[in-house]
Amino acid sequence: MNSNNPFFKTKSFKDNNEATHDAVIIDYNQTMTVSGTINKSFLMLILLIASAAITWMMTLNGQNPIALTLGGGIVGFVLVLISVFRPQYSTFLAPGYAIFEGLFIGGLSAIFEVMYPGIVIQAVSCTFVTFMVCFGLYKYGVVKVNDRFRSVVVAATLAIATYYLISWLLSLFTSFEPIHYGNSMISIGISAFVIVIAALNLFLDFDQIEKGAAQRLPKYMEWYGAMGLMITLVWLYIEFLRLLSKLSSRD
Repeated sequence: MNSNNPFFKTKSFKDNNEATHDAVIIDYNQTMTVSGTINKSFLMLILLIASAAITWMMTLNGQNPIALTLGGGIVGFVLVLISVFRPQYSTFLAPGYAIFEGLFIGGLSAIFEVMYPGIVIQAVSCTFVTFMVCFGLYKYGVVKVNDRFRSVVVAATLAIATYYLISWLLSLFTSFEPIHYGNSMISIGISAFVIVIAALNLFLDFDQIEKGAAQRLPKYMEWYGAMGLMITLVWLYIEFLRLLSKLSSRD
């Protein structure tokens, strides 16, 4: 289970794996399965869409959703951090993440929709198609996840996260304007690169879920796996929103 995926921490899966194999009798009805993880992923998606509708409608009705939008994003991030260190609480943390992240996504999507009509359905479609293509490539063995693949994807993901953090801090306290702002060709290229890396993270998610089920990890790890997949999909969707908005603003 040597995955370097930032969310699917090796320690979380390793500790649970050792605990499972130390038991003399394993109740397979209480262990992680791929189908169980898929079902929980769909449930989280439903919760996210339902809560997103709240801030979406608030915005379209002329109300200010900024408090719920920012609050949802912050709480969702906190729940992710807690789950990383306490995966055994994922049964409660994962649905909570979907609900609060939905508030953030709904408000953000509505803002983009007002600025660029039709952009949300485009971003949703792009995200769905990307997911299905990646799933198909993984399922039929076209793309295989090995140690080198993991290392490259994780290194790129951490580099992007570091760049975003530094750029945000500099723009917050100085007059510095990051190169990924605006609609220049360089900015568009950066967004396209980030989308590729986000999509590659889906392969890590698929691989870790499959391995977790094969190792008979505890049942709550289905929620943990579903949460990891949802985090990647949310990231991918937001990046598509950013890219499409840049392209639309050039028209």
